[in-house]
Amino acid sequence: MILDLPDTNTGAINKKIVALREEGGAITLGRVLTLVVAPNNESLLEESIEAANAASREHPCRVIVVIPGDRLATEARLDAQLRVGRDAGANEVVVLRLSGPLANHASSVVTPFLLPDTPVVTWWPDLAPKVPSKDPLGKLAIRRITDATNGENPLACIKSRLAGYSTGDTDLAWSRVTYWRALLTAAVDQGPYEPITSALVSGLKDEPALDVLAGWLASRIDGPVTRAVGELKVELTRASETITLTRPQEGVTATLTRTGRPDAQIPLARRETRDCLAEDMRRLDDDEIYFEALQGIEKVTYA
Repeated sequence: MILDLPDTNTGAINKKIVALREEGGAITLGRVLTLVVAPNNESLLEESIEAANAASREHPCRVIVVIPGDRLATEARLDAQLRVGRDAGANEVVVLRLSGPLANHASSVVTPFLLPDTPVVTWWPDLAPKVPSKDPLGKLAIRRITDATNGENPLACIKSRLAGYSTGDTDLAWSRVTYWRALLTAAVDQGPYEPITSALVSGLKDEPALDVLAGWLASRIDGPVTRAVGELKVELTRASETITLTRPQEGVTATLTRTGRPDAQIPLARRETRDCLAEDMRRLDDDEIYFEALQGIEKVTYA
């Protein structure tokens, strides 16, 4: 069910949430966290809500979506929309549109809807603050999630994450290559157990997941790492063999090739935003390896 509450206030919204909960028999006892979603415009609104709903099936939560309305309005106005039941996954969704001067006070509007005694996760699906932990919405959260993939300049976005990094930060570009990292690690852990001397990461130019993957390799190996534009693949070289993991850009099956061994076909589809979000909501502690990967980007050579 979707209920619109135009030109309202936080008190009226909370009363309606309680009324809907009593009517539907839903309770908040099973909610494990509050997810604050802050898209910069309407273009990613529904996609972000869909991803949050899907992730909530693994992490039951209250989803609070705060989005700018008419920024040029002279008077402050709050328009809300409540989604429960089938339209809200395993959660309840509160959509808040802030117009006029209110658009600059998102954290104050969000605070009354935070569930008590539960952690807060803030997710910026597109435009993110330079220092997420110092943003008013970021200050509410113990976990802050950005997505360089949807930035105006994805490479610049993922590189900027290092300067603004604080404990609890992560980016969905990092979780998009979780399976790539696992497969490469498993391949390297097999004989002949020689150190990797160089690496090549190739793919689309505007795919920051590959940049942070290259940074991860650069932080792990004692040798040059090159980021190139071309077919989607990762190539690891050591003294007696070359390990190559490649996949068609729009494919779902990857090929793992090793010198002197038969090729292996491996399921490796591009991860959906909802799956990446669910992964990042699974851990609320510091991701030190992500931080090291960001540092490693500075060591990568761009071809």
